[in-house]
Amino acid sequence: MIILGIETSCDETAAAIISANFKGISVLSNVVSSQIALHSKWGGVVPNLAAREHLKNILPVIKRALKTARVTPEKIDLIAVTAGPGLIPALLIGVNSAKTLSYSWGKPLIGIHHIEGHIYANFVGKNQKSGIKFPLLCLVVSGGHTQLVLMKKHLNYEIVGQTLDDAAGEAFDKVARILGLDYPGGPIISKTANSYKLKANNYKLAMPRPMINSKNFDFSFSGLKTAVLYETKKHPELIKNKDYVSAMCHEFQQAVIDVLISKTIRAARRYRPKTIMIAGGVSANIELRRQLGEKIDTELKNTSYVIPDMTYSVDNAAMIATAGHFRYQSQKNKKILSSNWKKLEADANLRLK
Repeated sequence: MIILGIETSCDETAAAIISANFKGISVLSNVVSSQIALHSKWGGVVPNLAAREHLKNILPVIKRALKTARVTPEKIDLIAVTAGPGLIPALLIGVNSAKTLSYSWGKPLIGIHHIEGHIYANFVGKNQKSGIKFPLLCLVVSGGHTQLVLMKKHLNYEIVGQTLDDAAGEAFDKVARILGLDYPGGPIISKTANSYKLKANNYKLAMPRPMINSKNFDFSFSGLKTAVLYETKKHPELIKNKDYVSAMCHEFQQAVIDVLISKTIRAARRYRPKTIMIAGGVSANIELRRQLGEKIDTELKNTSYVIPDMTYSVDNAAMIATAGHFRYQSQKNKKILSSNWKKLEADANLRLK
């Protein structure tokens, strides 16, 4: 089947066309219009500005996705759109656009949880029958979420651990701001941390690893962010020193990675998944990918490790369309989706279930 995916949960206006069948998922087009330049001067996403850009870009992005895929509206079998969670002004643009297209084109419509989309980014391009085995444990790391999600089968979620305060991606953004670096924080901290390794400078920094020894699988990154703030306040003159900033980026990033990996491995020993996956924007972090893979290879030899393509780690619509395929297949009464344009609503606090 041919599926149009639409994503506007935050600051990316995205549309994609996928082809889904028993062999797997093929991406025919994946168009993303970024708003980083708009929001960077504010150090974070401004919801109303994001909504204004979504409104301006949503139809051109959808048209481009159709043109790139060489697909006409008549060939679309399903529309999948992010229904939540996210910024409500941004979500409304995507959901209302999808509802309008569903009505005017006469196509079934399905709402998708944003994190479900990130999880299913791991299924793009993989054989559905022999690729990923259940039960699986997914480490979700993004700007708004940090969770360990256990799945015993498709679309079955049990959150076994989650952040009690800041998400990992949120902490990256806030620490970047403290250090005077650009937005978004994840990519720039990763790049700056890498320069520390290349220079091998002599700054000796020791940031805490919050909750790394706690008995549960929950996370906390607010204290780590505060520790960076206090450390830099002790030496305000060093903020202008590139070597110091790169050393701090390296130590902060490693502290986050150490906690994420420790909790994931401990949860895997408890729940014994056949597969471990990562998902969310922070899953694009090269060091997290590498170090988690090495740890699994060393300590969980019978567990496979699956990571999404870099293109589908960050917010995009191909992941939403892919999750839409699995949701559609599980729907017993598919006819009701044809009138879903009447009742689907955006929900900024939508729960994963």
